[in-house]
Amino acid sequence: RTNLCHWATTEANINGQFLLDYLDRFCFQLKRRTFLVLDNASVHCSKAFRERMRFWQERGLFIFFLPPYSPHLNIAETLWRKLKKEWLSPEDYLSKETLFYAVNRCMANVGGYLPIKFSSFNAN
Repeated sequence: RTNLCHWATTEANINGQFLLDYLDRFCFQLKRRTFLVLDNASVHCSKAFRERMRFWQERGLFIFFLPPYSPHLNIAETLWRKLKKEWLSPEDYLSKETLFYAVNRCMANVGGYLPIKFSSFNAN
């Protein structure tokens, strides 16, 4: 909600092993308790993923799963919509290199040059 963004790009398919490796590295960068909100994609529900959750919690990374069929609650859906429809231009898709560059440029600017207002929640 503070527009702090962490990401990874790859040419490979995003599969369970990619996610496990990324979260293993990510949890060692944490300075305070961090909560990661995930949907119920199959890679998030695998046996290997669930077995790693205790390790990540010990490192301060806590996983929270959204209810099934709730894309309206998934912040990543807003991010991807803005990335694809507002921030990337058709020229960015001309080559793999230009697309990687453009995606990395956009993701590095989330919260700065490219702010996202996810909600206007009022606690009153």
